[in-house]
Amino acid sequence: MSESRTIKVVDAFDLDDELRSLLKPGEMLRDAEGRRHRLPRYFYEVPSHEVAVEIRLTPHFGLNEFILVDLKEAPRLQRFPRYIPCAVRLLAFFLEQFRGAANASVHITVNGGYRSPAHRMSEGATPHMWGTAADIYRIGKEILRTQELIERYNALAEELSNEAVVLPYGHDTGASVDDHVHIDLGYLIMTPREISEDCMEVPQESRPRFAFEERRQRERREDSDAPSS
Repeated sequence: MSESRTIKVVDAFDLDDELRSLLKPGEMLRDAEGRRHRLPRYFYEVPSHEVAVEIRLTPHFGLNEFILVDLKEAPRLQRFPRYIPCAVRLLAFFLEQFRGAANASVHITVNGGYRSPAHRMSEGATPHMWGTAADIYRIGKEILRTQELIERYNALAEELSNEAVVLPYGHDTGASVDDHVHIDLGYLIMTPREISEDCMEVPQESRPRFAFEERRQRERREDSDAPSS
């Protein structure tokens, strides 16, 4: 477990312009019911696939299981270093308890862990964007294709915590039903202990989008006005 304590934490406001535009740290999104939620700001930086495989968030869940995506994800976010919200650790902890209750391995689908706001499946706020939702297609040797299996494991997840939300079985997949086991813990944001909140910049909802952009614009103007040597 030592690897899990050495993951680099980054403030997404400090990332380059392209990454900030894709991750949208601190921005507000509406969910299907119209409620507004602020996107996460603090992310784990994953330098390579090999490191993602090595890092264990819990005894049975590696970090790589939560970042499996296909071409629906923005091209920049398919490359390493990759970024995933710090609250994924809370999801992994819950899934570890779920695995124990099921007494079988738990397998997350491609695109079934973290999905960025730029992902083509990201329409409105969903906990996948917070790293706190998982879509599960197999438990042990059982492929979750039937209503009976999905309802059985949905009930197991709900028994573990009142905070865990599942979607009932259905083929018209989306915000109300699903054809696999969908578990989410809500719109959780984790501020790692490495972060000092006494110097936090407050996200801006009007332009400029980020507080530091105004400062940088001012600094650029001052640099351009300065006499050349």
